[in-house]
Amino acid sequence: MLQRRHLIALPAAALLASCGFKLRGQQTFAFETIAVTPERGGAVASELARYLGSAVRPLVPPAGGQPPQVVVDILQELREKTVVGVNASGQVREFQLRIRVKFRMRTPQGRDLIADTEIIQQRDISFNESAVLAKEAEEALLYRDMQSDIVQQLLRRIAAVKTLD
Repeated sequence: MLQRRHLIALPAAALLASCGFKLRGQQTFAFETIAVTPERGGAVASELARYLGSAVRPLVPPAGGQPPQVVVDILQELREKTVVGVNASGQVREFQLRIRVKFRMRTPQGRDLIADTEIIQQRDISFNESAVLAKEAEEALLYRDMQSDIVQQLLRRIAAVKTLD
């Protein structure tokens, strides 16, 4: 009985291994220190800085401090909400939520490692005037979800830079 289980499990494991499936591991970066601008105010910049943790340094170091090896500039963070659906009487039934983030990655000396790039996330949300508070909470949740997706995309693009030369 035990051997039969092994005989069934072995082809399944081989099939899974041969398809190229691999869990996403820890990201490795070509730098040890980074500055994220704007340092305050932007939700995406704040979440990115929180994710990078101890690698984050101020752009202008205190006296005797080392400057960061790279700088990620969040050039623009724009949240949009547009109407995409109305009913026969003209009442809104559906919105599209969108976040646009424009960023670049450079050395402190100004050499671009990643040129100005825009990342866009969008979600559709239905609207019901009898559940306005619930829909506002859902909207906030969708914006947070899109923001997290954008930060993950930023991290993957930053990790794709293999050399600072």
